[in-house]
Amino acid sequence: MGLDALAVSAVAEGPPAPVLVVAPVVAFGVAFAVVWVLRRNLFGPLRILDEPNERSLHQAPVPRTGGAGVLLGVVVGLLVALPWWVGSLAGAFWPVLATALLAAVSLVDDRRHVPAPYRLTTQLLSALLLYTSGLAWSRLGLPGLEQQALPAWLIPPLTLAFVVWMTNLYNFMDGMDGLAGGMAVLGFGALAVLGFRAGAADFGLLAAVVAAAAGGFLLHNLPRAGIFLGDVGSAVLGFWAAGLVLWGAERGLFALWVGLLVFSPFLVDATWTLARRLLRGAAVWRAHREHHYQRLVLAGWTPRQTLLRAYVLMAAAAASAIGGQSLTVSEQWLLLLAWAGLYWLVHLRVELAERAGAGAAAER
Repeated sequence: MGLDALAVSAVAEGPPAPVLVVAPVVAFGVAFAVVWVLRRNLFGPLRILDEPNERSLHQAPVPRTGGAGVLLGVVVGLLVALPWWVGSLAGAFWPVLATALLAAVSLVDDRRHVPAPYRLTTQLLSALLLYTSGLAWSRLGLPGLEQQALPAWLIPPLTLAFVVWMTNLYNFMDGMDGLAGGMAVLGFGALAVLGFRAGAADFGLLAAVVAAAAGGFLLHNLPRAGIFLGDVGSAVLGFWAAGLVLWGAERGLFALWVGLLVFSPFLVDATWTLARRLLRGAAVWRAHREHHYQRLVLAGWTPRQTLLRAYVLMAAAAASAIGGQSLTVSEQWLLLLAWAGLYWLVHLRVELAERAGAGAAAER
């Protein structure tokens, strides 16, 4: 049974309304409790600290296994709905296996560092398993061109590149207290709204459970954070974001551009930063402090100040994506052009902040 057949079964045998509420609440509670234990280093096997270095924004060692709490929260939350969900789980086998593989290698990376080639190989294999389940970037997905089929030869490499990039960019953007957790709450929350509005209770519940578990973690991660996601959390959240965007678009719950707009605060920042580093010949796989949010903090903004503005941007992107579906095709293009202009203004604002910060430092 593929994911499409799984979806049909899930819609027909979906969980009752109370379960749609209870499952996210349980996911939130489990994630919050597990992360509470992990941040206090009460579970020895997962006592992994993130030591500050020249590229860090934090000043003291911080536990970096919060992602394990998010994963456990999602698992328990989904188990609550399992008896009502589907008669067969065959369609979910490959995505679950991909998640387990990615999480295991990422956890090892958190503890003792896995060389980049091995991490990339794992990400590619996980993306391939997702593709095997039937998820693919098969249509153009732009306003008015949602159903325009892509050339068959382009679909596999485009799908794999998209999933791997989403997996990595979430990791790249997980460098400031509350940022990645907030994107998960708002991003997956928006996907949940889109799923429920389209009548896909299974999709909406899955996204809502992820958002709720991320919320349980986020309460421990706000400035000053008591714990970080770690690679085990950031890589898996990015992987899930890619999978749900592709699944929602494949099922016609929303156009692909809608899902991309939801996560555009991370997509644009990470892609822009990578492109700049490539153009000047920098090693793109090395850690750095050149993302917009990092540059603002280094320019003198406080983490709370930067985070608040990032949340406004994320919420606006999510609201635009949800509301954009009801617009005409021409209005949807205008919306996307407006967001392109807004992101250009964000870039200019970061440069102005850096100049102001440099000027203030020179005066001192």
